[in-house]
Amino acid sequence: MLKVKIIPVTPFEQNCSLVWDDATMQGAVIDPGGDVDSILAAIKKYGVAAEKILITHGHLDHAGGAAELAEALDIPIIGPGKEDRFWIDQIPENCRNYGLPEGRVFTPDEWLEDGDKVTVGSITLEVYFCPGHTPGHVIFYERGSGFAFVGDVLFQGSIGRTDFPRGDHDTLIRSIREKLWPLGDETRFISGHGPMSSFGQERKSNPFVRDGV
Repeated sequence: MLKVKIIPVTPFEQNCSLVWDDATMQGAVIDPGGDVDSILAAIKKYGVAAEKILITHGHLDHAGGAAELAEALDIPIIGPGKEDRFWIDQIPENCRNYGLPEGRVFTPDEWLEDGDKVTVGSITLEVYFCPGHTPGHVIFYERGSGFAFVGDVLFQGSIGRTDFPRGDHDTLIRSIREKLWPLGDETRFISGHGPMSSFGQERKSNPFVRDGV
């Protein structure tokens, strides 16, 4: 069964997720934006054998700690989509601009595409390409538990910003309606920031993407 521990990181309070298969205790870290010591402490606390790092998109608060964590644990970085390479290349500069500890540039061991699958122990995470917030954004979906990790595509009551370079509002709305909603109203999700919600709840109440808007 999929287990999840949310670890808020950076001053942006980004929801880094430690996920693992409770049958094998094999796990992964999704979006280690920074505060690597806190992430390592959680891995030790829960007894997880972290085997990979998964990245939804290349913004500094989601990927800024990936290189340091990968080096500390000697594990691969997987994702995001290759269209986000330019964001990863800007991590050190953007960290300086926001007054954050300097993150490092990295090249993922594997870029992800729509339809890919990533294993965590005996659990399979399905990959869906969801551009709009960034051009290479992906989300991860675990069908057995009906659980999704959506990065900055969708939030409780809101959607991701599209005013960054190569963001696009119409593309983001299509990603939500064409990639997320078909996964089912009962699907619960962790966003990059803020509380959890479900796709069904957002279809009812989210002013940006509710049904009928």
